[in-house]
Amino acid sequence: LSLMSHSLCHPQLEGLCSFLQLSTCPEPFLVRFCSWLLALTPDLSYTSAALLAEQLFLRRVLSLSQPPSRHLMAALTSFCSKYSQPFCRVLVAAVLQEPGEGAEQTKLLCELVEECLEPHSVQLVLSQVLEVPLSEKLLPVLQAVLGRQEVLPPEVLDLLVLTLCQQAPAFTTSLNYAKLVAALLTVYQGQVS
Repeated sequence: LSLMSHSLCHPQLEGLCSFLQLSTCPEPFLVRFCSWLLALTPDLSYTSAALLAEQLFLRRVLSLSQPPSRHLMAALTSFCSKYSQPFCRVLVAAVLQEPGEGAEQTKLLCELVEECLEPHSVQLVLSQVLEVPLSEKLLPVLQAVLGRQEVLPPEVLDLLVLTLCQQAPAFTTSLNYAKLVAALLTVYQGQVS
């Protein structure tokens, strides 16, 4: 099975995922499978990790209507610890494009940003959020990004400030928006005029 990391082509890996029923396997098995993935040598390729992120987590996360189980959180955090970039490309993008409130998905994203993702992946999440129209559901994600107090590249910080300024009229009564702007001014006071 260590061939999975580089020798399997995309259709073969998809077939293996389907055969193993990874998208619907019991969550305790999911935790064990993720532990096994982390021990693979060499590491999974980016494409393989992205496909596995989709197969293992996408359906589960998008269907959340209550907080994730401890097994699902353990699997998510272990996978994120090693493959956060492909995870973000697959999962964060899907959550951002989901219509509706998505309260549990938003809470999950915030928790991953606050506790699991490496700084470069936090910046990736920020970039992904700034690529879509802001909504009330996304403001807590931006708040979680700012809470990390990472050093943002000037162009990313400029885009964040510009986006918040341009979309301010849509959030005139939003407490979350006010908190976000206050956090931005506090964390990056030396860089925001």
